[in-house]
Amino acid sequence: MTHTQRQAGRGSVIAITSGKGGVGKTNVVINLAAALARRGYRVGIIDADFGLGNIDVMLGLAPVHHLGHFLNGSKRLEEIIIDGPLGIRILPASSGFRELTNLTPAQWRRVGNAIRRMSTELDFLFVDTAAGISDNVVELLRLVDRTIVVTSFDPAAIVDAYAMIKILTTVNPTREVGVVVSAARDADEAGLVFRQLDLAATRFLERSLRYAGSIVFDPAIRESLLVQRPVVDHQPQAPASRCFRILASRLAGMSNNGPGKGIALAVGHRPDEEPLVEETQCA
Repeated sequence: MTHTQRQAGRGSVIAITSGKGGVGKTNVVINLAAALARRGYRVGIIDADFGLGNIDVMLGLAPVHHLGHFLNGSKRLEEIIIDGPLGIRILPASSGFRELTNLTPAQWRRVGNAIRRMSTELDFLFVDTAAGISDNVVELLRLVDRTIVVTSFDPAAIVDAYAMIKILTTVNPTREVGVVVSAARDADEAGLVFRQLDLAATRFLERSLRYAGSIVFDPAIRESLLVQRPVVDHQPQAPASRCFRILASRLAGMSNNGPGKGIALAVGHRPDEEPLVEETQCA
């Protein structure tokens, strides 16, 4: 976050995206949001998978209105935003509305307006994009401060993550890109995935990536999905919960800017550097 943004009281707007579906992107969003909310930060989520949103389903919510009503002008933003667990402010998306897969310029202006308005009242605003490199995703990535790409050990996920990073380089060549490796067996596996991506980005895109962290494979995640709660809330002592809390601490930057003051993104060490003692417990 820039000095100007902090002075304006604007929170950090972070897109969580992925090249491939099924890597746990939305699960990362809801658990990072929950972990930060538990630390006292003001947190919000925009479900920006416009036609296939599912943040509300994953959290057991039943919104009456959704982002589509705001984009067509039938509802005000304040009428759509709902409170999720731990006070997380959520702007739900629609599901099954094909017209939202191709927004007009006027609708994109409304999306940008929603991001600006929500971020002025929050410390962190997560934008959960659709998977892949559709026009909607690319336009969203132009509207955020930081981007985190979620991937896994699956070779297809790694290839698609690289494609996403390539797109991000064209959108903003100087913007830092963080990488989260999900469903990692251990720290070595997560580090291997990151190094493959970082090597390719350095060689072919002339940019380096930042290692934001990893989430260990944990059956507790599936159990939490079945009860529609973040794993950090449902099973706080689970290995995956510890991973999410470490990643949340990195995002907060462990700076002097406490809750309510706006925080910059500060991602963690590279996997070839010495980890903190507490991080040795998490992949």
